[in-house]
Amino acid sequence: MADHFIGQSAASESGHVSWLNRNISRNAMDTGKLSSSLERFYKMHNGIGDWIISDFVRRFRGDVPHPFISAMQRYDPGTLRGYVVEHHHFLKQWIRSCSYVMAKTDVEEVQSYEIENIMTELHGYGEDSPSHHELLLRMGESLGIDRSYVLAEKPLKQTAEAIAVWNNLAASGSWISAMAAMHSLELIANRDLSRHGAKYPYFSPDLLTSAAVPIEVKNFLREGYDADVSHSYTALKLVEKYATSSDYEEIQYAYLRSAGAFDTYLEARLERGMLLGNKQ
Repeated sequence: MADHFIGQSAASESGHVSWLNRNISRNAMDTGKLSSSLERFYKMHNGIGDWIISDFVRRFRGDVPHPFISAMQRYDPGTLRGYVVEHHHFLKQWIRSCSYVMAKTDVEEVQSYEIENIMTELHGYGEDSPSHHELLLRMGESLGIDRSYVLAEKPLKQTAEAIAVWNNLAASGSWISAMAAMHSLELIANRDLSRHGAKYPYFSPDLLTSAAVPIEVKNFLREGYDADVSHSYTALKLVEKYATSSDYEEIQYAYLRSAGAFDTYLEARLERGMLLGNKQ
């Protein structure tokens, strides 16, 4: 594997160079050093769930947080508007991915878990418990974006490309790798990640109490803030429960592809926010 990466990097193949820069090092390495680094990167010391959590924290909420995380440390209506428009498309794919997982497994607790996901994200449980999607649309309306615009607008290129990655992972992979690939993304809002080394919260908790923040924004943010601690852990525990050693390589591959897509998707939220800001 090290020889392959070195050869592709020498040929300036952008995909391999980008992967090494993100996951291993920006510095050139010889075969021996790169082999050792790759082995350390893929080594699971405490199970597949812990490996995913550790990598996710480093990638998105570590010492150098993702730019979207940085933007969410204060109240910025433009960032939130971008969040609304692009996240609508993310949630549509989320439902497809959950459906693929259900269709590919006979494990009843996994099917029940994904049914609950679909209900929570898209359908809701009546007027007192609206869906995550409905809360998203209400947040947009409170920030001056009509829901008809959100529903009609096409995703930005980065979001569309990320959705294609997630759809392919769910359609072509095993149910357990698809589950790991998608539900690992819920870690982004998990407020418990500080004990795993996270340096930044998903958003500043002050947004939930500030008088400057519309109640609809607070309701949307609080829904994930309250749910994603147990929810993201539950999915990874199910992956650990049913995964065998023969599944690990596919799970790691699917997670890394998904996390890479998520990185560019979060950037699309910021870009959309800037585009909408220019139209205000």
